[in-house]
Amino acid sequence: MKNFRQQQHRPKKSSLVVGRRAVLEAMQTGKQLERIYLQSNVHGETVDELKSWAERTLTPINKVPVEKLNSFNVFNHEGCVALISKIQYQDLQDVISLVVDRGEAPLLLILDGITDIRNIGGIARSAYCFGVHAIIIPDKGVGALNEDALLTSAGALEKIAVCRVNSLMKAVDDLHMNGIKVFASEMKAPKQLAELDMREPCAIVMGGEEKGIYPALLKICDEQFRIPMTGDFDSLNVSVASGIILYEASRQRT
Repeated sequence: MKNFRQQQHRPKKSSLVVGRRAVLEAMQTGKQLERIYLQSNVHGETVDELKSWAERTLTPINKVPVEKLNSFNVFNHEGCVALISKIQYQDLQDVISLVVDRGEAPLLLILDGITDIRNIGGIARSAYCFGVHAIIIPDKGVGALNEDALLTSAGALEKIAVCRVNSLMKAVDDLHMNGIKVFASEMKAPKQLAELDMREPCAIVMGGEEKGIYPALLKICDEQFRIPMTGDFDSLNVSVASGIILYEASRQRT
């Protein structure tokens, strides 16, 4: 039987930082890293310092077997390889302030637990086309915004602001403090999409297809809504659903 899973391309060596000390120095000098792959059984002072800096810079760490590191086809990796970020992550408050200073009502998109990079790429394309000011992602539990993600997004991920945060719960609190309402896409919600007022400053939360939005996050959202469907089917693909929702936001705002 043929394998129809999307082929993952090996990153170019020029996009890698190899070795514990090199990865640590990259973070210390301000280089943005997409992800750190750390051998699961390595220990030591440098590893502890590396983890501390990763937490400080919101850089995800994936603990992996040595076979994963060897698959990058690099030598002397010392149990640590990092992937240089293809995009420049921006501070959420800076983005909000910039949008407000321009006299615009912020429109933001929050991705919770979406791991399929093809979906992330498709969502980014819709977000850019329909006027989203920024995509907010957590530093853990989301697909890596690597070369494949950028390719799937047709370059949209390089054009739209992306904010990586260490807690979506904290991000929602920050949005509320800035007067931004948070709407959650929930297929069983009583309110329909068209009943929302998305002309006001707002953020839309989209959850992963398997688990949906994290319950605690769903609880602190201002409103829940659903996309009305005539067909008897469980749900839409998250990328398709995002496109429909963002089209409605764009329609209302224009």
